[in-house]
Amino acid sequence: MLDRLQSLADRYDKLSELLCDPDVANDSKKLRDYSKEQSDLQPAYEAYTEYKTVVEELDAAKAMQAEKLDDEMREMVKMEIEELSARKRELDEKIRILLLPKDPNDDKNVIIEIRGAAGGDEAALFAADLYRMYTRYADAQGWRVELMDANMNDLGGFKEVIFMINGRGAYSKMKFESGAHRVQRIPTTESGGRIHTSTSTVSVMPEAEEVDIEILDKDIRVDTFCSSGAGGQSVNTTKSAVRVTHMPTGIVATCQDGKSQNSNKEKALQVLRARISDMMRQEEEAKYAGERKSKVGTGDRSERIRTYNFPQSRVTDHRIGLTMHKLDQVMNGEIEEIVSALTIAEQADLMEQEV
Repeated sequence: MLDRLQSLADRYDKLSELLCDPDVANDSKKLRDYSKEQSDLQPAYEAYTEYKTVVEELDAAKAMQAEKLDDEMREMVKMEIEELSARKRELDEKIRILLLPKDPNDDKNVIIEIRGAAGGDEAALFAADLYRMYTRYADAQGWRVELMDANMNDLGGFKEVIFMINGRGAYSKMKFESGAHRVQRIPTTESGGRIHTSTSTVSVMPEAEEVDIEILDKDIRVDTFCSSGAGGQSVNTTKSAVRVTHMPTGIVATCQDGKSQNSNKEKALQVLRARISDMMRQEEEAKYAGERKSKVGTGDRSERIRTYNFPQSRVTDHRIGLTMHKLDQVMNGEIEEIVSALTIAEQADLMEQEV
């Protein structure tokens, strides 16, 4: 581990030199790439720097303990050794986590699709609740939310809603939300006051750049049509909505959020690239289906991952057995406790596989 950390520290120092090089400063791509690489290395570099300092101070304190000391000084040295030893253990744990394999998509923006599944109108209403939950969480993180496409029902629920969250590290936190979300509550449409169970599905995909997924003009069909739903006077009068079909895969993406046909086409292509990339990722994972998978999971939309029980104000994440009686706060976007618990579970799983 120490050899890996030293190599990492050497690379960090080399990047510091490169970023001071005038040739690099005049090359925007190199400057961006080197800056990002150094930023990614910084947490481990700082932890390793502190680790070396703690080890040096611990060795010095132990050497002092071996000398002839009066009782007061001996007690002070003993306390220092205990504090330094505790900090060394903390840094050991922190560094092991920092050295775990990192998902290359963790820093990317995400495209999220939420669909009402089982439960009709109630499922669509819950899909709208999930959309609000994620947008409020994104606001708290300082991320920007951009609506890509939406299909609403008459009650204000979403049959389907697609949106992008722009912000560094968005995928690292949102990737655990993919799956089936189950809600248990009395629907507003239910006059008898009976508790119903409905589900909405969530798919979280890292944004795919053009350099990641190349879409050739000859491989797509672009159709235009009139927008539907909210949107002002242009709705149903101009063909601003766009549907893009990727002929080789049959994957389709639509966008009608904006009034401009060009902007809708660009958004539809963003969704299309993300869906193609997601399909390729799932196909790759399927090849290794027999191998040990993570307990947390980040991709299967059919997997029931969480239950929101309104009568008992209870939220349960089934993957890690986490139950919280904070439903109101969770639905208001306060999901960091859940995200942190899932991140820790993923790290523990990775550490187990590293052994």
